[in-house]
Amino acid sequence: MGGTIFLVTALLAFVATAALGIWLIPFLRKIKYGQTINDIGPTWHKAKQGTPTMGGILFIIGITLASLVGYAMLAFQLDGLFSQGYLLENVRFFGGLVMALAFGFVGFMDDYIKVAKKRNLGLTASQKIVLQLLISVAYLASLFLAGDRSTVLIIPFIGQWDIGLFYYPLSVIIIVGFVNAVNLTDGIDGLAASTTFVTALGFMGIATMLSYMGITLLSIALAAGCVGFLIWNFHPAKVFMGDTGSMFLGGMVVALAFGVGIPLILVLAGILYLIEALSVMLQVTSFKLTGKRIFKMSPIHHHFEMCGFSEVKIVMLFSAVALLGCIAAVISVYIM
Repeated sequence: MGGTIFLVTALLAFVATAALGIWLIPFLRKIKYGQTINDIGPTWHKAKQGTPTMGGILFIIGITLASLVGYAMLAFQLDGLFSQGYLLENVRFFGGLVMALAFGFVGFMDDYIKVAKKRNLGLTASQKIVLQLLISVAYLASLFLAGDRSTVLIIPFIGQWDIGLFYYPLSVIIIVGFVNAVNLTDGIDGLAASTTFVTALGFMGIATMLSYMGITLLSIALAAGCVGFLIWNFHPAKVFMGDTGSMFLGGMVVALAFGVGIPLILVLAGILYLIEALSVMLQVTSFKLTGKRIFKMSPIHHHFEMCGFSEVKIVMLFSAVALLGCIAAVISVYIM
C-alpha cells in the first residue's frame, strides 16, 4: 500500500505541474509577466528578456496538491494518523509544507512588485529578511509546541552535541541561509529545479531509512514536481520559476532537513546550495577588502558560464556535485 501511495503522489505532482504549464505559461505571456534581465549575469542573458516568470506557481500547486492527496491516502491506511499520538508527525508534514508556501508567498510578493509594479528591486533586503525570520520562528515554534524540544545537534560523520538554547538561533540561521542559497542557485535554465530534484531524492532515502512517512511523501512530491517543471524550464527555458518558485523550493528543502531531525544534513545534501552562497560571500568579501574578484562572476554558476561552459553542461556538473553530497548524506545517516 505504501508503494501505491508514493506512486500516486509522484504521478500527481509530475502531471499537475507539467499540465498546468499548458495554461499558465501563455497566460503569463498574455499579461506580460516577463522577466526583466538586470546587469546581474552574463550579457548574453539579455536574450532571455521577456521570458515569463513566476512559473514556480506550477510546481507549488502540483507539489502541494500531491502532498495533501498522498497524506490523505496515508491517513486512510494508518488508522489514527490525525490523533494526538501522531501530533509531531503531522506538524512536521503540515508545518513544513506551510513554511514552504509562506516562503513562496514572500517570493511571489517580490516578483509581483518587480513585474507588475515595474520596480526592479522588488522587496527591499530588510523587508525580505524580516519576513523570512518571522516564518522561520513560527515554524520552529510549531515544532516546539508539538513536542520537539530537543536541542541536540546531530553533526554528520561526527556525532551529537547538545547546544542548549543556542539551537534555536542557529536553526533560524540555517533556515534563512539555505532558503536564500536556493534562491541564488536559480540563475540559469534548469539549474535550481535539477539540483533540487537530486536533493529531494537524497531526502527521500534518508526519510525512508528513518521511517518518516510524511517527510518521504514531501520528498517524493518535491522530486516529481521538479521534473514536471523541467519540461518547461530546461534550456532553452519557456518559463522561469522566479523568486516565487526558488523560495518555495528553499522552504521545502529546509522542511525536509528539520523534518528528519538533522538540520545540519544540509551541509551534505544541500552542498551545491552552500557552494553557491559561499561563492557570493567570498566574492563580496574579497572585493571589499582587496578590490579584486575571486571569480569572473558570482554566484559561481555564472563564473562557469564566463569560462565558456554551456548552461546544459553546468546543470549536469552541478547536479553531479549535488548527487555526491546526497550520497554522503545518506551514508552518514546509515552509519549513525
